[in-house]
Amino acid sequence: MEVKRRQPLGIELVRRNIVTEDDVRNALEIQRKESNKKIGDILNEMNVCDPKILIEAIGEIIGEKGILLHNGDISIQIEDYISLDIARQCKCVPFDISQGKIKVCFADTVNKRNFEKIRLLLLNKGLVIDKYITFESNINNILDSLHGIADENININADITNLVDSVIKTAIEKRASDIHFEPMENELRIRYRIDGELFTAANIQKEKQDQIVGRLKAISNMHQEKQEPQDGRILLYPEFNIRVSSQKNIYGEKFVLRLLRKNQNIKSLNELGFPENEDVNSCFNKRNSITIMAAPTGEGKTTSLYSIVNYLNKPEVNITTIEDPVEIRIKGVNQIEVDPKVSFSSSLRTILRQDPDIILVGEIRDKETAEISMQAGQTGHYVLSTIHTIDAIEVITRLRKMGISNYDISSTVATTVSQRLVRRVCPRCAKERDFTQEEIKIIEEIGNKYNVKFDLTGKKTYEIIGCPYCNNIGYRDRIGIFEILKIDDTIRELISNDESPQKIKSAALISGYKPLIVDGIQKVLDGVTTLEELNRKLLIL
Repeated sequence: MEVKRRQPLGIELVRRNIVTEDDVRNALEIQRKESNKKIGDILNEMNVCDPKILIEAIGEIIGEKGILLHNGDISIQIEDYISLDIARQCKCVPFDISQGKIKVCFADTVNKRNFEKIRLLLLNKGLVIDKYITFESNINNILDSLHGIADENININADITNLVDSVIKTAIEKRASDIHFEPMENELRIRYRIDGELFTAANIQKEKQDQIVGRLKAISNMHQEKQEPQDGRILLYPEFNIRVSSQKNIYGEKFVLRLLRKNQNIKSLNELGFPENEDVNSCFNKRNSITIMAAPTGEGKTTSLYSIVNYLNKPEVNITTIEDPVEIRIKGVNQIEVDPKVSFSSSLRTILRQDPDIILVGEIRDKETAEISMQAGQTGHYVLSTIHTIDAIEVITRLRKMGISNYDISSTVATTVSQRLVRRVCPRCAKERDFTQEEIKIIEEIGNKYNVKFDLTGKKTYEIIGCPYCNNIGYRDRIGIFEILKIDDTIRELISNDESPQKIKSAALISGYKPLIVDGIQKVLDGVTTLEELNRKLLIL
């Protein structure tokens, strides 16, 4: 029986028209000087073709599943399964788990010893490996972004006071919104949330945990002896108001620090990503009504509300806000902060006697707050608020479930707006490339579904790389994607008649309503974000 030998990788890639013979010749010349590099990695670094197509073709040729792995593809905490040191040593990244199978992406398919080490380690945890391959640089970029993004600035050997101080100052420097001090079984893990994603900053020796907890409680004005949940505030950093929350877990007390910059400049709605073809004035300059911003937690609802309030803030207008907490102070606006003794509903009753024109209610959490907000909107005031729902249509359903009548909803709600925050491509390292045929097909299908003609003429997208400017993530900062539902007469009648959300959505689409995905695709075409990032938020692929 004749044994069929596999052709060299370079020849197979040329035969499939993935690369040219000159590309392979140049790559082999580089490999002679850098013998530790594989031909596929070299071709990727040469940027001779779409890296996704290249790694998928390499996978097919060698009988593996090729994938271009991104941080957004990682749906598990890697360190819950293998340490980052072992991941770096074996050049692999576990990234998803389902029904006893764990997906692990390897950079080195030749080194059977590394694979076997990871296989046995995960088998001991009752997990079977589902194996993938990618470029070594892809693995390194991901591990760099996860493993100690701030290690070089955090002196873990300093005394406790300086250690905690360096953690906070480094978080500020890295633009983190939150710091997590997390007791693990054998260490205290410190993570930063940057542009909505969590990244490991440092791992501290377990024996320092109690001292760090004591220091955090001391500077947060918390009770040292108590181990039940506490809230505090750190005022040691002049430009920041730092809110602190503690919660006991099985390995100690976890602390989360929320970093709020004082005197922060308020961006306009368009700077936040509000579609430029939408008239801000017609959406938000109302009377005798209520406008509701809708999104899950952490998607920028409050930031957008501040922009709206700043836009409406004029000397002849009395604006009062009820917030939990007040995150940004706005000159000329009466801002009230709720506390355990002062609720949204009780504050709102008092405010109505303060002759307001515009009222901002930080969040509609219950029926009582919703009812008073509706009454305020029906008696000459303009009310702005937020609610936790997945889109602008679901606001109606949420209010119904709170016990608000269809009459009150239809007669009072003027506009509902939903939003998500997506990461911007890093301007310093992202590589421009053409859209693939698959990506074009996805965009066109979405356009056809919502009767939108997307112009792809001359449009490019970006390959995410990673550099020091973006902490090796490939993205830096975030921008909003929006959908706006204006309650017109047709929708008002449907609400009054207790019609389903599906019927309301169908009528809204005819009236010009565009779901979140439409604005998201436009921002992809504008080169602001990528389809991969959009899929991470909206699951379009």
